[in-house]
Amino acid sequence: MHLDHADPYTDPYLDPHGHGAGAARPDGSRRALRIGLGGPVGSGKTATVAALCRALRDQLSIAVVTNDIYTREDAAFLLRNAVLPAERIQAVETGACPHTAIRDDISANLEAVEDLEDSVGPLDLILVESGGDNLTATFSKGLVDAQIFVIDVAGGDDIPRKGGPGVTTSDLLVINKTDLAPYVGSDLGRMASDAKEQRGELPVLFTSLTGPDGVAPVAEWVRERFTAWTA
Repeated sequence: MHLDHADPYTDPYLDPHGHGAGAARPDGSRRALRIGLGGPVGSGKTATVAALCRALRDQLSIAVVTNDIYTREDAAFLLRNAVLPAERIQAVETGACPHTAIRDDISANLEAVEDLEDSVGPLDLILVESGGDNLTATFSKGLVDAQIFVIDVAGGDDIPRKGGPGVTTSDLLVINKTDLAPYVGSDLGRMASDAKEQRGELPVLFTSLTGPDGVAPVAEWVRERFTAWTA
């Protein structure tokens, strides 16, 4: 069973300000906070999901939905690294551009989310990872309550300046793999300045998941979102 792609201005379970479905499920119970992670191929989305699960699993009840076009590689990576029990990870094979499954026809992802809530719930947090895509990737507000967009310094320090909806409108922009900056000639100060110009007051975080507690700033941002959600 899955909910239809609802209109946030007419559906009573959606926030009228367009920030995704409200805290109540149709049966009146509190549903999980849903956070989507998108970004280009190789930016570190799956590694970020894995690190977030490790950082938050002792505090929050978490599940993950992954999206790949023709495989289940991302889900398999999470399972191999034992970040969560297998029953808390579901894979969606989109069979087409990832935009389709996270923005246009979200039914498969909604069904996966609801199946997880029904089978292992109650849950506090569901992370929905998009398959790798370009700078225009955005999530439907009917699917997630907040969106993290992940880029990396190896893709070029001009990415924030290029903009695109993922960079300019996501709730959090993560610039990953900062440890590679000296080797690929990326200027982190320039990336920070360009991101600020594109995003205004929307937050930007720099991460290096190879370092100790490299995901800590992102995990803290998720905790703050969860606190606001439960309130």
